[in-house]
Amino acid sequence: MAKLDSYLTKELAGATFATAIVLFVVSVGAAFTDVLRDIAEGKVPAGMMLSQLGLVLVGATPIILPLALMLGIMLAVGRLYRDSEMPVIHAAGVGPKRFLRPLMYVVVPILLVVGIASIWLGPAAKAESAKMISAANRNLVVAGLTPGSFTELPNGAGVVFVGSTNDEGSDLSDIFVYRQNERRMDITSAPNASVVIDDNGRRFISLKDGFEVEGPRDGSKDYRLLRYKKNDVLMPEGERKYDANAPEFRPFLSLVGDSDPQAQAQLHYRLTPLFLTLAFALMAVPLARSMPRQARYGRVMFGFLLYMVAFDLMLLSRNWIEDGKLSGSLGMWWISLPLLIAGVYMYLRDGRVASPKIALPILRKGGAA
Repeated sequence: MAKLDSYLTKELAGATFATAIVLFVVSVGAAFTDVLRDIAEGKVPAGMMLSQLGLVLVGATPIILPLALMLGIMLAVGRLYRDSEMPVIHAAGVGPKRFLRPLMYVVVPILLVVGIASIWLGPAAKAESAKMISAANRNLVVAGLTPGSFTELPNGAGVVFVGSTNDEGSDLSDIFVYRQNERRMDITSAPNASVVIDDNGRRFISLKDGFEVEGPRDGSKDYRLLRYKKNDVLMPEGERKYDANAPEFRPFLSLVGDSDPQAQAQLHYRLTPLFLTLAFALMAVPLARSMPRQARYGRVMFGFLLYMVAFDLMLLSRNWIEDGKLSGSLGMWWISLPLLIAGVYMYLRDGRVASPKIALPILRKGGAA
């Protein structure tokens, strides 16, 4: 049976690996779009694009790998049924319990990766991303200003243009600012400015020795020309601020025993992917069962929809726990445990076979066979 175990492990691992590659490529496209949008809005610096993209993918690993494992197993087992290999394997006396060994050769490493990514690497990636952006928030680029281009002010209140800057991004030159509200608008310009951060962490452009033209937006001629010594303009907020005490950034062990709803939500959010990964892996084998000429992709779609519903419920449960609508002691067990029990039951009931029987010759009357 060692050759059979090796063959089945190779089939399951190959299909899972190929599915994971496809899903990660799709995820790269989606993550790249999000990061690029944040860069265009001035929330993330262009120089951090690749690092932010990598950190986003690390955080998404506990979501991608369970799906890749389930779809990979379903495709591999479905091919065995389609090519009539699985009936031969069953006829040799290999039932669900015997099939469990090659299955676990593939599932256990994936479980370890999902556990490491969900409990440690994912939160660490989010924390590192927030640290990088918060540290860079003190320079011009992450503040949302790029030399030679217009940048929108918070809440669509206007635009800022910066001609050039020094290497540190703290000193600016050739500044143009257009601001407006429901009634009035003003245009401010200055040859020099600097980036200033107040005690609350808000960033300002401190304009020096410039002019300001202020007037109505209704077309009347009530305009005023001002000359100022100093004028501070609020800049766009950064995308994320790092807070070491935020539950999403805290180490896993620090969340254990914490009665805060947000900490409990994070604790369950990091543990649940492990149970769902095992549950979907066990469900994949009976869900892939089909006749030789039967289409197998309908069952694959059903498994994908089941996965989507389970992970959507996981995200909703996190919000419910944080808002106090769901008890922290109940957590997400109401999702993971029923699915795990259903997976074990479905796996053990599927393809149950008796021991192979040897056909004995039937003796006819007179002793002739």
